Amino acid sequence: MTSTRAIRRSALLVSAAMALGLSALGAAAQDKPKDHADGPAAAYEPSMTTLGQLQVEIPGRKEGDPVMTADEYQKANQIYFERCAGCHGVLRKGATGKPLTTDITRENGFEYLRDFINYGSPAGMPNWGTSGDMTEEEVHMMARYILLDPAAPPEFGMPEMRESWNLIVAPEDRPKEKMNDIDIDNLMSVTLRDSGQIALIDGATYEIHGIIDTGYAVHISRISASGRYLFVIGRDALVNMIDLWMETPATVAQIKVGSEARSIETSKFEGYEDKYAIAGSYWPPQYVIMDGDTLEPLKIKSTRGMIYDEQTFHPEPRVAAIVASHYKPEFIVNVKETGKILMVDYSDIKNLKVTEIEAERFLHDGGFDSSKRYFLTAANARGKVAVIDTKESALTAILETDGETPHPGRGANLNHPTFGPVWATSHLGDETVALIGTDPEGHPDQAWKVVQQLYALGGGSLFVKSHPDSNHLYVDAPLNPDAETSGSIAVFKVDELTAEEPEYITLPIVEWAEIAEGQPRVVQGEFNKEGTEIWFSVWNAKDLESAIVVVDDKTLELKHVIKDERLITPTGKFNVYNTRSDVY
Repeated sequence: MTSTRAIRRSALLVSAAMALGLSALGAAAQDKPKDHADGPAAAYEPSMTTLGQLQVEIPGRKEGDPVMTADEYQKANQIYFERCAGCHGVLRKGATGKPLTTDITRENGFEYLRDFINYGSPAGMPNWGTSGDMTEEEVHMMARYILLDPAAPPEFGMPEMRESWNLIVAPEDRPKEKMNDIDIDNLMSVTLRDSGQIALIDGATYEIHGIIDTGYAVHISRISASGRYLFVIGRDALVNMIDLWMETPATVAQIKVGSEARSIETSKFEGYEDKYAIAGSYWPPQYVIMDGDTLEPLKIKSTRGMIYDEQTFHPEPRVAAIVASHYKPEFIVNVKETGKILMVDYSDIKNLKVTEIEAERFLHDGGFDSSKRYFLTAANARGKVAVIDTKESALTAILETDGETPHPGRGANLNHPTFGPVWATSHLGDETVALIGTDPEGHPDQAWKVVQQLYALGGGSLFVKSHPDSNHLYVDAPLNPDAETSGSIAVFKVDELTAEEPEYITLPIVEWAEIAEGQPRVVQGEFNKEGTEIWFSVWNAKDLESAIVVVDDKTLELKHVIKDERLITPTGKFNVYNTRSDVY
């Protein structure tokens, strides 16, 4: 078992670096950072989008601008949108990553920027140069690029959406009953990130029922209320609607909702099942409500506007997580940069009503508590979690997580032996896991507070996972620079959380996968429908072997390894039943 003391010492270094920020690191930029490592975290690329393929002109030159040819600028523009915009923003205003506007970059200067891009930082900035992901020439080029004003990509409105919309199989031409023997509720939709596909894998037999072409790097899969349709959205903003009733499940409708996106959801409230779908974009900053049977775009709403606390205009408030309320015909929409949560009433989209809740910047991902009434979502760059009462459409609480950069995914719900129902989030910047009380009626003194802090493998965690029938909390660390750490999973026993400092068990997932080449990372556990086993992606380079490792939840022993040459860079996994029912 990894020493928690050693982990804490490492976390202090990371926390200190994050607290210092970009400009404070400038003095040491010429030296290789003490904790610099050419590990798997350096290879993490937040997004690949069609923004990179857009041809844009160099912004109007100013005195002192670095010299860049048109070809260099296009290449640098593509690298930025593929690897940097996901954290720093299309217009470089910052979010999870620091702002890279020219008032900041020019103050730091070319040499500092060159070295920071080359070496990265222990706070999460990848070491693009020394990892080999960028050549020396590319590092120099990118340092010059961010000294120039950012280029704004084109808008994407209703004409562009309708032109991209493709109704492949009309509703009246689809099956009237299920035409296959697939146990759809126990089906896994698995993102094959770098091949632009998903795999549909049987949760009981581990058989691959099909590989379906999608957008690049599918971010999430969501299920219609009926369980028939699977909706996936790629980071290139391409939405696929897949009919799981067909003899061989296939895409029946498709649409592009922008140039870069992250979120898709469907209407769930009684009387509106399968009526609407909604997708949110990073660029342009907006969301679109679509017909739930055809993906026809019906209503586009921009999210540009005022930052909630500063009351200043932001040109790029990106749409992060979207969930559907179980209490009202409402979509809950996170607007990252303005710090607002929108309760979008879809009962009458012609006369759309939106309740705007001031929460906190920079909103990212989140999920429901076990009652499905409260939505908990991370404002990760501010180290906070906002709690929304979806029954009242109102803010309940904002709390500090006592960790660096919370990143919960959808979080994990546990029944704590002392504090009752709690919701968990891990952190990108350190090894802590925060347990937050979620039972205002049964445990009012603990509600909306961090009731316990756990210490897992180390920083770089993306997801935590549990299940109502499980006695375990699983915590990954795929972005940790240490290969052994990023290749393992920490497991806490729920009934042992009464200890003063609960210990965890380490599962050597990569070792169990028996993958010899590369430095694969283990990411995003997902339970089968019954809650008896949990699946982990072993995410390797796209030209190397990857796998999915299945663990028996009761014994914590290896149960099965799924390997197939078609499993290229598997990442997210979404069980149909758990996703549809918000079980996590």
